[in-house]
Amino acid sequence: MIEQIVTPVAHDLGQFEVRRAIPSKARSMVGPFVFVDQFGPAQLDIGSGMDVRPHPHINLATVTWLFEGAIDHRDSLGSYATIRPGQVNLMTAGRGIVHSERSPADERAEGPKLYGMQTWLALPEASEEIDPAFEAVRDLPVLEADGAHATVIMGELWGKRARTTTYAATINADIVLKAGGRIPIDAEADERAVMLVGGEGSIDGTSLGLYELTILKPGAQMLLTSESGGRVMLM
Repeated sequence: MIEQIVTPVAHDLGQFEVRRAIPSKARSMVGPFVFVDQFGPAQLDIGSGMDVRPHPHINLATVTWLFEGAIDHRDSLGSYATIRPGQVNLMTAGRGIVHSERSPADERAEGPKLYGMQTWLALPEASEEIDPAFEAVRDLPVLEADGAHATVIMGELWGKRARTTTYAATINADIVLKAGGRIPIDAEADERAVMLVGGEGSIDGTSLGLYELTILKPGAQMLLTSESGGRVMLM
């Protein structure tokens, strides 16, 4: 039931690592996802922080989702938002945008924590040059069943749709499994992948490697489970 396993390349940024699964020699994209980066968990020194200076993006959209910590987002549209767990930040670059990402001052005073995901989505050709935009979305739909807590970040899953803007058919969900938890992974999408970002988990009895991007074969419903508890991102 597994089509491919992609081991990410880890980039050491000093006090934390960013693990990039795609693009890679093994795989260039999954559905509209053209970059899949996972970072942390990390505890930074008191007084320090993440400082990604202003830089441009074009013809794509970035999705930032945190499990722990906070990031200040500022961009050339005048947008400002502090990303915290439970809020998804979608920045649509379109014909061009510049943004920065930094640890907030209150986090620096205590020693910032960083743990989350940033994915980049290819825009459909007809939307590549649209006006840039930014949105921070809370109140995301949640499904709880059989020891699983799943937050739908983008798109529609299990009959629940997030308010987050989508430009193409997209599924993005954060699934937290308690010990003994289980949840079905439907066969709705042509291309599906899961990434274990914490704890332990299996897909149809095959153990997931931590931070590996596991590409699932199309057309088959599968069961995501965890014996001791874990956290899995679905794309």
